[in-house]
Amino acid sequence: MHDDALSIPVDAAAAAALSAQGLRMAVVDPGDPAATRAWAEADARGFHDPARTDEDFADLSEDFPLQRSVGIYDDGGAEPAMPIATVTSWPAAMTVPGGEVDTWAISAVTVAPSHRRRGIARQMLESELRVAVAAGRPLAVLTVSEATIYRRYGFGPATWSTDFTVDVRRAGWLGAPTPGRIQLIGRDAAVEIGRTLLPEARRATVGDVEIVGHRFGRLFGAPSDSAEQRKRRFARYEDADGVVRGLVVYRVNENPQDFSDLSADVLQLVATTDDAYRALWQYLFELDLVGEVKGWLRAVDEPLRWLVQDSRRIRTTELREHLWVRVLDPVTALAARSYAGPGRLALRVEDPLGHADGVFTIDVDADGRAVVAAGEPSEPEGTPLLEVPVDVLGSLYFGGASAVALARAGRLAERTSGDAVLADRLLRSPVPPALMTWF
Repeated sequence: MHDDALSIPVDAAAAAALSAQGLRMAVVDPGDPAATRAWAEADARGFHDPARTDEDFADLSEDFPLQRSVGIYDDGGAEPAMPIATVTSWPAAMTVPGGEVDTWAISAVTVAPSHRRRGIARQMLESELRVAVAAGRPLAVLTVSEATIYRRYGFGPATWSTDFTVDVRRAGWLGAPTPGRIQLIGRDAAVEIGRTLLPEARRATVGDVEIVGHRFGRLFGAPSDSAEQRKRRFARYEDADGVVRGLVVYRVNENPQDFSDLSADVLQLVATTDDAYRALWQYLFELDLVGEVKGWLRAVDEPLRWLVQDSRRIRTTELREHLWVRVLDPVTALAARSYAGPGRLALRVEDPLGHADGVFTIDVDADGRAVVAAGEPSEPEGTPLLEVPVDVLGSLYFGGASAVALARAGRLAERTSGDAVLADRLLRSPVPPALMTWF
């Protein structure tokens, strides 16, 4: 294990493979403004974003000391100082059933259109997995723009999210009254409240990942004068004792055809108590002149559906997979979480990249804690066993995906009929896992 994860040098195998194509792989020096600016510009270009402004770069600059940013350079190209591919990563805590685990978060995977189809992304992703192993992280995680890419590297979708639209005038509020009060606040106050509330909410949400760097501030909008940012409004909920328990970030959208029929977008709603959750949604339902409220990146099991008279007025507009998990060290990863009851389960994992390949036996005690051992179980004939590709193991990890459904889909195999049922009983999470941000 490397003592300082962020100072791990370039992966030798990937660097050699890229060098054979005349490309150079380098870790960006966080103290070099020219290098970090070029990397940030290449990242923007890769996602077809506008060119970075000085203000954008000032916002991003706090990230570089907190992450390991890698660029691929074409020294013989038209812009040798500008990476033609990027990736960044950092250590982050992630909530699992019964606790949390250290992960390796990966983001900003881009390849310039001029250099596509040359295996560059493969070299970067496989090198990131080796770096994560060197850093002692049992799991790697990412969110994706394209869902068809990452299974080949062993990632599996492990959380899902939903967008929905509520016709608030016809839905009918059913929630019980809440003590406490709602207060409008400014962005700076919201950021300070968020620094306490978001980590608390994250620790209570299986599948949620620690927010680092500018990604935290981005939840509240950049402190700029743009019209888009000025639309954001912030409100907090205080309980009967005056303790802040919830925060909402929203914007109200114009409707030039009818000023009395506006829509509101819920950009972030964080509640650490049920009262806070109900109070903030009731506040949104009662906004003057607003006929529709849209929730973005919400959990698939939102209690909101049980807080209205007519749940048909909550219309799901999108359901998507969100967090992708890659298991690298099954013994550590599987022992880090708790289980729903006692039992024994063996997993035969197939990993073409070799990190998680093998058989692993999970012995769960009456308290839901497990001892995980590599190798065949001591009583192989009497031990339920699933044969799983490593990406499917990632999907099963939180208990958000059903082993029974995956078996029916042919994505895993049972040694004996009923083994998937046992797996679901052990692995399930009482609340579907969720990731409440992008990274």
